[in-house]
Amino acid sequence: MNITSRAVPLLLLAALAACAGTDHLGRAPGFSDLDDSTQHMALYSNPMPLVADSSAPSDAASLWTSSRASLLGDRRAGSRGDILTVVIEIDDSAKISNSTGRKRKGKEDLGIDGLVGLPESINAGLPDGATLGDAVRTSSASSYAGEGSVSRNEQLTLRVAATVVEELPNGVLRIQGQQEVRVNFELRELIVEGYVRPADITRQNEITYDKIAGARISYGGRGQITDVQQPRYGQQVVDQILPF
Repeated sequence: MNITSRAVPLLLLAALAACAGTDHLGRAPGFSDLDDSTQHMALYSNPMPLVADSSAPSDAASLWTSSRASLLGDRRAGSRGDILTVVIEIDDSAKISNSTGRKRKGKEDLGIDGLVGLPESINAGLPDGATLGDAVRTSSASSYAGEGSVSRNEQLTLRVAATVVEELPNGVLRIQGQQEVRVNFELRELIVEGYVRPADITRQNEITYDKIAGARISYGGRGQITDVQQPRYGQQVVDQILPF
């Protein structure tokens, strides 16, 4: 078997081991799917408390009804196709530092100097200098030290319009919003998705990001400048395959 035939299985094994990390090869990492999440199933199962019916006959005869078409009616998003504003104001910081140390040392000695004459008879058949008086001697030592630290600081202030794309059986609304702005040859893209309760939407038809369950927020871009900032595809493939 030549060297080439031996190297091929190793390369295939390395490629298979790296497949799990190639989902973002040449593009941004993808979000986990909301439809298959346990959160999505939970929101479908538990109904929310019912609200009063605004189409009651008593409301139809009054100028001050609670319907959305009245003078002081609720203009908040509440059904599929409605639009609301998502306010994203992220100012997070985190710092974690830890250290671990461990040391251990052990030593064992075992010998048989006398046992009804057996050591003497056995010593005669052992190599020169070997006796049962010093039959076994072991020693071991190990030490470990580790340190780690994480420091993050993120600030993001954005506003984006989102559309109600689905009204779940329990009254929770699923929203999706996408905004694109192109300047010369660079495109800035903002995406938001998640679940909101109608009660959390303000009278200004706005909702903050911290009230969105299962929020998926993406802020990035694509274009000539972004392409230059990213490693070439060949370099990314090599980084995934090489084990060192």
